[in-house]
Amino acid sequence: MTLSINQYAAIGAITLLTASVSFGQKANQVDYWLTDPGHNVLFVQQKPLPFTTASAQQPTITIDAGKTYQPIDGFGYTLTGGSAMLIHQMEAGARRQLLNELFATSGKSIGVSYLRISIGASDLDAEVFSYDDLPVGETDPELAKFSLKPDQEHLIPVLKEILAINPKLKILGSPWSPPTWMKTNGNSKGGSLKPDFYGTYAQYFVKYIQGMAREGIPLDAITIQNEPLHPGNNPSLLMLAADQAKFIKDNLGPAFKAAKIKTKIWLYDHNADHPEYATSILDDPAAKQYVDGSAFHLYAGPIEALSKVHDAHPDKNVYFTEQWIGAPGNMKTDLNWHVKTLMIGATRNWSRTVLEWNLAADPNQKPHTPGGCDRCLGAITIDGNNVTRNPAYYNVAVASKFVRPGSVRIESNTSETLPNVAFKTPNGRIALLVLNNSEAAQSFTVQQGKQTVAMTLPAGAVGTYVW
Repeated sequence: MTLSINQYAAIGAITLLTASVSFGQKANQVDYWLTDPGHNVLFVQQKPLPFTTASAQQPTITIDAGKTYQPIDGFGYTLTGGSAMLIHQMEAGARRQLLNELFATSGKSIGVSYLRISIGASDLDAEVFSYDDLPVGETDPELAKFSLKPDQEHLIPVLKEILAINPKLKILGSPWSPPTWMKTNGNSKGGSLKPDFYGTYAQYFVKYIQGMAREGIPLDAITIQNEPLHPGNNPSLLMLAADQAKFIKDNLGPAFKAAKIKTKIWLYDHNADHPEYATSILDDPAAKQYVDGSAFHLYAGPIEALSKVHDAHPDKNVYFTEQWIGAPGNMKTDLNWHVKTLMIGATRNWSRTVLEWNLAADPNQKPHTPGGCDRCLGAITIDGNNVTRNPAYYNVAVASKFVRPGSVRIESNTSETLPNVAFKTPNGRIALLVLNNSEAAQSFTVQQGKQTVAMTLPAGAVGTYVW
């Protein structure tokens, strides 16, 4: 069923959009949001739960706010060019209502706090482009023809609207391919960066960051290449670890330093089955000095690989930047896997972000490039002014609304049937995310110091608790 925003808001108390936000009214209670796909309860505020000093029943989740781990930068999505196009084509009132629902930081918003965008086209743009496209055989080593014009139609206007709602939102930029004239095969798909153009490509990043800044869109970070070990997408690029290390230490890092660019450099941006890609670069001091951290996807490999990279270089950060859901999606199984593995699993393995792929698509999973992903289900489906909220919307919402940027992960014991993660938020509250990863309802206790609270979650449900 597809509903307009106004129709959706009128349904009643089955969704976040109709739930009042009154957390933190009393110090002796826990405010509680339930996401239970089995009963079509989708991130709905429940009756507060009282703290007591009674003996805890088993199992017990024990919170220790004195033991801290990594800070959190945010939760969100990739705002692909296609996502921006669909949002921008909505009527102004409907678009404003949707963007407030997604990005505002109070009221009924889900509080998305981090976005990833593509530098040039991703495979979820309507067509392939770079910011310096030339006829075959021509080159532009001075980047005299560089222009952000392809993004000025949809992406930049939408980003400006979003930043007007939440000026503190952070943005990551990731390229899928350099301009084809910089590549060994002269094609948007595959090939490698020609060594002769390493310096030019570093300046391409500089021009991009400076150009977006002039538009009022600051970039918190960039990755050097989306999925550098997957040259079969359109667009794409093969960039081996040794090549990325050389590019960072000899070109990109010095170019950022010379231009006084503060945008962070993140390595890799690909699957957790090759953590050595990141560690091999970080093992090179000449490259490491320019790097803030490493970014991961999870189409292969275990989420625990993020901890291996952190443990090898604990002075560098770890980020999770992409995971898709295939259409048509399944609210129950998608919520379970993504919350357990990413919202809980990635953050318990040192990640400062969790970003889902992608924000929006139309009912046919379009637009996409020729050969691009034709099954990528957006967090929302946009059909004119009508919006359908899909699994990734809720995967992010259960964390993003209350685990605000600047939150710090704190100690909590976990188990296979009650995976969880806890945070201390910037306003001094505790936010706890718990999944009932079993086939039956579970009763359990949460304990912090001498206070306990009794909780019950239906099978497959997620509880977001704040006190």
